[in-house]
Amino acid sequence: MTTDKIKIVAITACAAGVAHTYMAADSLKKAASEKGFEINVETQGTIGAENVLTAEQIAQADLVIIAADVKIDLSRFNDKKLFKTGVNFAIKNPAQLIDTALEQGTIHGKKGTKVGAVTFGTTKKRGMLSHLMTGISWMIPMTIAAGILMAIANLCAFQTEYVDNYGDYGQNWVLGTRKLPQFMMDVGALGFKLMIPLFAGFTAYSIADKPGLAPAMIAGWIINDNKMLGIDVTVGTTNSPIEPGAGFIGAIVVGLLSGYLVQLLKIIRWPKVLQPIVPLMIIPILATFIMATFVKFVIGAPIAGLVLGMFDGLSALQEKFASTGIIIAIVVAIMIAFDLGGPLNKTALVFGTVIFYQTLAQAMAEGKTFWDANFIPGTATQAAISVPPLGMWLSTIIFKNRYPKNQRIMGKAAFGTGMVGITEGAIPFAAADPIRIIPANIAGSVVAAILVTLWDVKFAAGLGSPLGTFLGYIQQNSAPFWPMAWLLAILAGVVTTAVIAGLLKPKIKGEEAQLLKEEKLSRKIARKNAKNNLKLLFTKPKLAGKKMNHWFKRTWHNRIKSTKEYWIWIGTGIKNYFVDWGYSIQRGWISFTNLFRRKKNKKDPSVVGVKIKKD
Repeated sequence: MTTDKIKIVAITACAAGVAHTYMAADSLKKAASEKGFEINVETQGTIGAENVLTAEQIAQADLVIIAADVKIDLSRFNDKKLFKTGVNFAIKNPAQLIDTALEQGTIHGKKGTKVGAVTFGTTKKRGMLSHLMTGISWMIPMTIAAGILMAIANLCAFQTEYVDNYGDYGQNWVLGTRKLPQFMMDVGALGFKLMIPLFAGFTAYSIADKPGLAPAMIAGWIINDNKMLGIDVTVGTTNSPIEPGAGFIGAIVVGLLSGYLVQLLKIIRWPKVLQPIVPLMIIPILATFIMATFVKFVIGAPIAGLVLGMFDGLSALQEKFASTGIIIAIVVAIMIAFDLGGPLNKTALVFGTVIFYQTLAQAMAEGKTFWDANFIPGTATQAAISVPPLGMWLSTIIFKNRYPKNQRIMGKAAFGTGMVGITEGAIPFAAADPIRIIPANIAGSVVAAILVTLWDVKFAAGLGSPLGTFLGYIQQNSAPFWPMAWLLAILAGVVTTAVIAGLLKPKIKGEEAQLLKEEKLSRKIARKNAKNNLKLLFTKPKLAGKKMNHWFKRTWHNRIKSTKEYWIWIGTGIKNYFVDWGYSIQRGWISFTNLFRRKKNKKDPSVVGVKIKKD
């Protein structure tokens, strides 16, 4: 086989689904081009699969390269020479990767017996963190979308109105009367509920392929659904329901257990007569029943008991330390930051809401105003909510040498979620390194909660984030640093989390350290070029003008060209879809009419006739 005839297909995918995915693809294309090879690369990023490999490309390929940090479905590549590695290898040394793949690649599906979508026999071991990262990469888009929709809806929750009884302005809850914001809130809430089974499902998928999806997603839904668990827990006079869902910690447990359970079922030597239906029926049914039963009758009740016990404990603390809100603020802040959306987090949020409405009713009965209610638990939880994700974002900026590139990219996503008050943006960091990250999250959240309590800040509605100062109903008139007390308290917590996390984490080594070094060098060169261009602007303005003109022309030319190619690609895809659809309808109609058509030409095998006997 000559080198110019070697054809390669590849898939690249990083945990975050952003930069690494496309950097690896570009590196492989460049290296293959230099070697004279033909290559087609499919990228599986956050936006989904792009440049999807066709059946023809796969069939003609001499080699398949999978450069991914997450689970990739390999069912398309049976009987093809395949080599698997991480994205870093493809970015750092793509030429060596291609040579290694040609030398060490093995025929996919050769080992073990293939039955449907399940391969029986030895499988390559994968680290638990890799499985969790696969689940996280699928969960992040839903977390961001649902959280932002809920944050926008929450801004419409209160309306300032003049109250004649008190001769002053007050806040009135109007979210339920506004259809569009209420719809956005409902959609966002549904997204958060789907987030847990999605995370669990794709964690199990990473371990056990497609058979792991059904049991993990169903069990992941049950573990966060009161009705399915058969639990009805209400507290206080407001009958506010507590959601005893296990959050992302429960999703981790369900995802890992489901995946390894399916792996165990795959090891069983099933009778040959059953093997065709093992991956489609037997394994999914057994695994789903076992996991659903385990969640409902083993995990569900203890979680509900834990949540109710925590709520009772918080109520006892509230009564005991009614004169000082610091204790209760510290406790709810710890709960918010510990499990990032789990039972502790939800209990703290519900507790803050219940205490507010109970004390509001009491204040109104005594002729007091809206702001005379007890805001301490609710304000402390809202101040603590955005600290973990924003703290991790800041930590990835200050301590770049402590975080691999995937986590530095996730830091940017964490910034977006933190700014709209979504604690779940810190989940990827906590899942990857809970021993170091969770204490850092707790410390920062506690700092923010203590400061808003000491400064007598009162959060009524809006965004539990720094933006709450500008986009929320927050009373901070009596606080120092007015009107920035809310903002300063959260920033203090964010800095605390960032510094503690950065100091606790070890420095990155090996390939990740080399990648960071190359990034720093690239930024240094960019800064030097910018400095030289700025200097040139004053020393040789004509030459600088020509360079700027050339840069603008080249940039716009490339932008117009890429835009044109994109819309041509979109148009071609739409056209091909309808053409293929039309052909399929035409073929179906011809096949249907041939059933009733009398055979006219026996030599023509495409014509099927039916003889009608006369009575």
